Amino acid sequence: MEVISTEIEGVKILRPKIWSDSRGYFFESFRESEFHEKVAPVKFVQENESRSSRGVMRGLHFQKPPFAQAKLVRCVEGAVIDFAVDIRKGSPTFGKCVMAELTAENHQQFFIPRGFAHGFAVMSDSAVFQYKCDEYYHPEAEGGISLLAPPDGLVLPIDPADAVMSGKDLALPAFADFVSPFIYGNI
Repeated sequence: MEVISTEIEGVKILRPKIWSDSRGYFFESFRESEFHEKVAPVKFVQENESRSSRGVMRGLHFQKPPFAQAKLVRCVEGAVIDFAVDIRKGSPTFGKCVMAELTAENHQQFFIPRGFAHGFAVMSDSAVFQYKCDEYYHPEAEGGISLLAPPDGLVLPIDPADAVMSGKDLALPAFADFVSPFIYGNI
């Protein structure tokens, strides 16, 4: 596995080594020991999957402390543009965003540490998206930021006026009005 650092410390893109022949392909999508050595000593406890149609945008989501989540995400069918926004108060990269194209063809994964809001936009006819989390889902800890008014650095691949979004996501606060529950260096 090749680990690609991004402009925000801790956010990583993972590129697996793929073996292909006339039968198809094989790759190791996760090996805990290598992940701990090259990315972060994270123990994943839950894995989720969603299917979405072209034009769907989900996010920006996070779980508030003490139930904050780190995520390892990938697209197993189709293509998405995935984004992570640093929401740690006091961080030198607060409000900055990293984006990654995740497709069934490139097999890349995106690691998003705790203290980041996460979302994605579906760019193919449909997409199946999987994510591992290092904390269980706690509905009372849900938080989010509106994609209708994201931080300035997040250039969305789909105009929000044309996107398909849930009612819950449409009701999230604008980044400018958002009060982060995360403090840099204290997560």
